[in-house]
Amino acid sequence: MRHFGHISPAVRDSLFFREPCEFDARSSSRMLSMALGATLYSPATRPRLADDVIKQAGLGVISMVLCLEDSIDDSEVAGAESNLVRQFADLETRDAKVPLLFIRVREPEQISDLVRRLGSSVRFLSGFVLPKFTEERGELFLEALAAAEADSGHRLFAMPVLESPELLHLETRSETLRGIARAVDKHRERILALRLGVTDFCSAYGLRRAPDMTAYDVQIVGAVIGDVVNVLGRADGTGFTITGPVWEYFRLQERMFKPQLRRSPFMGQAEELRTTLIEHDLDGLLREIELDRANGLLGKTCIHPSHVLPVHALSVVSHEEYSDAQDILRPERGGGGVLRSAYTNKMNEVKPHRAWAERTLQRAEVFGVAREDVGFVELLAAGLAG
Repeated sequence: MRHFGHISPAVRDSLFFREPCEFDARSSSRMLSMALGATLYSPATRPRLADDVIKQAGLGVISMVLCLEDSIDDSEVAGAESNLVRQFADLETRDAKVPLLFIRVREPEQISDLVRRLGSSVRFLSGFVLPKFTEERGELFLEALAAAEADSGHRLFAMPVLESPELLHLETRSETLRGIARAVDKHRERILALRLGVTDFCSAYGLRRAPDMTAYDVQIVGAVIGDVVNVLGRADGTGFTITGPVWEYFRLQERMFKPQLRRSPFMGQAEELRTTLIEHDLDGLLREIELDRANGLLGKTCIHPSHVLPVHALSVVSHEEYSDAQDILRPERGGGGVLRSAYTNKMNEVKPHRAWAERTLQRAEVFGVAREDVGFVELLAAGLAG
């Protein structure tokens, strides 16, 4: 699989200075954590789930979560588990490409039970999403995951969701974060990414952000994201990939504020695309994706297929970013110093910007580098055209 692999090689060649690399479920955890992109959630109750998975893979989805937790009613859990077993068996009968697949469970006991019931079709499973993760609760999940991996002989990753009230409340946040850090560090080889449950954060205070506001506009949420990145997203080798929060909207809502998309990037044939993005409240999503990256997050939880391509298009490394990163990491610059960028519009400080440059080149490997005259609009339009 590869990002933008659903579009033709000729179109990819016209868009990319350096194309996204190929990878699969057996690739290194470092590469897969970078490559998750827009992780699309789907209720595990869907009767044609195998068809949905294959369809979304054909539209450019790289990772999916099949949810047994908040997206279904408590009374549906047993039926949803049985449905998952049937749908994975269905996938095994087909010669089709599938995304990286994860199951979001409710309790640790479900992990070993589901792996056993999946049998040989477990080869399509990349791991489990672990809800309401704290040190005490997380240890139980991670121990169950390790046992299931040993019993099945199949590599399984974990994606803990940080969403508990203890993490949100100021008086318990620091110790909760330290506990989470101890748990995930102990099982570092299994942790693919940490996910943020911002909907649960808002729920603790009876809040819900509007479609023309981002998670960062809700100050209590923005503060928690900052603290999570502070403790768990460091660039010194101790950090983890932390993914962006879910965007809840996908239909036209009544607006109070002006659209957040400038007209100039969409001039000409792309004006209709701008109108479509605004009509579906995706201008707010685009702003939040940019703020995610500015705050140290990569990838995003998605609940609607229309959100996937914007996340991926904005994850592609620009030619300017790539040029800056390469200049900063040149071997002869190992001693530090300051240099003018090749685009002559900024100063690159070699030592302070090194970690940023290294992370940018890692992102370039999986999402590619756009040609000099190609931007988000061209990437999104090509992805939508398929």
